[in-house]
Amino acid sequence: MTNLSAETAWQPSELELSRRALRRRATTRSVLIAFLSSLVLVAVAVIVVVNTPGWTVVQQTFFNPKIALQSIGPVFQGLLTNLLVLVIAAIGVAVLGTLLATLRSLRGPVFFPLRALAAAYTDFFRGVPLLIVLYLIGYGIPALMIFPRMPPAFWGTIAIIVTYSAYVAEVLRAGMEAVHPSQRVAARSLGLSHAQTLRIVVIPQGVRKVVPALMNDFVSMQKDVGLISVLGVIDAVRAAQLQVADTYNYTPYVVAGLFFIALSWPMIRFTDAVTARLNRREQAGGVV
Repeated sequence: MTNLSAETAWQPSELELSRRALRRRATTRSVLIAFLSSLVLVAVAVIVVVNTPGWTVVQQTFFNPKIALQSIGPVFQGLLTNLLVLVIAAIGVAVLGTLLATLRSLRGPVFFPLRALAAAYTDFFRGVPLLIVLYLIGYGIPALMIFPRMPPAFWGTIAIIVTYSAYVAEVLRAGMEAVHPSQRVAARSLGLSHAQTLRIVVIPQGVRKVVPALMNDFVSMQKDVGLISVLGVIDAVRAAQLQVADTYNYTPYVVAGLFFIALSWPMIRFTDAVTARLNRREQAGGVV
């Protein structure tokens, strides 16, 4: 019986095998052409830039290897502060953004004040630049002297949380409203309360629909944590600024920029991969 099953097991036909081989050759050829064209483009760009009249000055000012090596240590120590702020801010944004989105999705006239308050919050902080919010919170709130003295990184983290929670709340609300009304009706018919329907049915489905947008907001936040340097926090940007003041050379800024690229690039590629996966599931008729 085992031998019969092995003999009758499905095997691709010669036509299918030839099609697979053709697709592999086409994929290999496409990758090779893309690599060569990219290599040519980069080579042309390098040749053009290197042969410009001011390249020597720009190289010494922005791409000095000796100063770059000297600034790696201090800038990396500052980057650790950025990472700490990013982790805390991401947690705070997730909690506050979900709360705001939930408030804006409440039904009934009795909840109108809460919906209006959440809408005013999101409208205000989406309209005010993050830099201004940093100044208002980082310098304004401590001046009230109603809180104990806190480090500048604390107020910078608060400013990032209150700003990005407004963006995330709107993304989450859009995802929650995209959930078909029949899902709510089915949940209520099973005896779930409104709060249970949101927590068990609506929010999980809504989050799944807006995962790429949420990831893009996180990537943006990874860069914007560098703005806390305006409050005097010794982060990567501020450490680079101190190095520039010592050397009169802008290479430390380039080093800080490369660190931020290294920090953001994995998440950017992961976001693209998740987006492509969700698109494939939609095209295949799967549930997103």
